[in-house]
Amino acid sequence: MTGIVDGRVVIVTGAGRGIGRAHALAYAAEGAAVVVNDYGVGLDGADASSGPAQQVVDEIRAAGGRAIANASDVADWDGAQALVRSAIDEFGRLDVLVNNAGFLRDRMLVNMSEAEWDAVTRVHLKGHFAMLRHAAAYWRDESKAGRRPDARVINTSSGAGLLGSVGQGNYAAAKAGIAEMTIQAAAEMGRYGITVNAIAPAARTRMTEVTFADDMAAPEGGFDAMAPENISPLVVWLGSTESADVTGRVFEVEGGKVSVAQGWRHGPQRDKGARWAPSELGEVVRGLLGEARTPEPVYGA
Repeated sequence: MTGIVDGRVVIVTGAGRGIGRAHALAYAAEGAAVVVNDYGVGLDGADASSGPAQQVVDEIRAAGGRAIANASDVADWDGAQALVRSAIDEFGRLDVLVNNAGFLRDRMLVNMSEAEWDAVTRVHLKGHFAMLRHAAAYWRDESKAGRRPDARVINTSSGAGLLGSVGQGNYAAAKAGIAEMTIQAAAEMGRYGITVNAIAPAARTRMTEVTFADDMAAPEGGFDAMAPENISPLVVWLGSTESADVTGRVFEVEGGKVSVAQGWRHGPQRDKGARWAPSELGEVVRGLLGEARTPEPVYGA
């Protein structure tokens, strides 16, 4: 197999099903060696199994590609380090990290338990950080040894993280954190030959089919805009050497659409040159809001 990522080594987390599986297969089809990571849990994070990852590995190998399975918990510090090490030990290097693993425990904030908050932010936000941290440490050491990497990290945020989503406060907060961590990491890691970008995908998966079942049903014929495979071409390109000049960006991708998300920016301002009195600020704030762009609506509001 040869292609745009021929010879590169990639880790894809949460790659046993859905979008992650599509990423792993797409990378392999374009010539990469793939570490297929999946903890094998259910939609709510329970009942771990190594089966889903091995099934994807079997598909890749049957098509002539190179792949190994890994069932590490990406939010476990030692597990994340071992996952990075497995790529290096098996294939001699690591070039690309695709952070994709996650699950849902949806609830309105007023009803959400501490355990539901902690579980979701742990797997999404901490899981992204732990993987990024250990991969970046390897690339930094390579850079300091005179072997400058051409390394890529592609994180997975969400429309919920960019705009919010009613009933998914834990998930939305974690995905917003991932978007900001992407910008932060890009600023810190460029000196070591690492680019860091994120996607906010919309596709039919185990997570989205519960929330958006009516909107994401597969069509009878024609182009299936909600197929997970539509997300992967951008992720593969971002993992290639061609994307070296792109970093610190968040891309929304759905079907055949790709767009660049534009996050927090400095907006209209007033400067009195002295401390404001509370009674003065009502008129000031309303004036600023009148000049500012209207926020995008929260999903489900």
